[in-house]
Amino acid sequence: MAKEELLQFEGLVVEILPDARFRVELDNGHALVAYTAGKMKKNRIKTLAGDRVTVEVSPYDLEKGRLIFRHKDERGGSVSRRPPQRNQFRRR
Repeated sequence: MAKEELLQFEGLVVEILPDARFRVELDNGHALVAYTAGKMKKNRIKTLAGDRVTVEVSPYDLEKGRLIFRHKDERGGSVSRRPPQRNQFRRR
């Protein structure tokens, strides 16, 4: 027998909870608790409050989900996030 299809929704991370969990408010107004998928942990993708995410939800329990994708910011693209690097050592 085939596995049940997972539902995918987009939402906004509202709150960061202990134990690597997040409170996510979906676009339809429903709120749920989600954890980070293994691929996101493996690739060290950080999720902060205010990030747009895609959540996978089981049709059996609509209160829990898994974060599978963090959408990129729509803010300015040419501005680098890293501050300019200073020379730590001076040559004589």
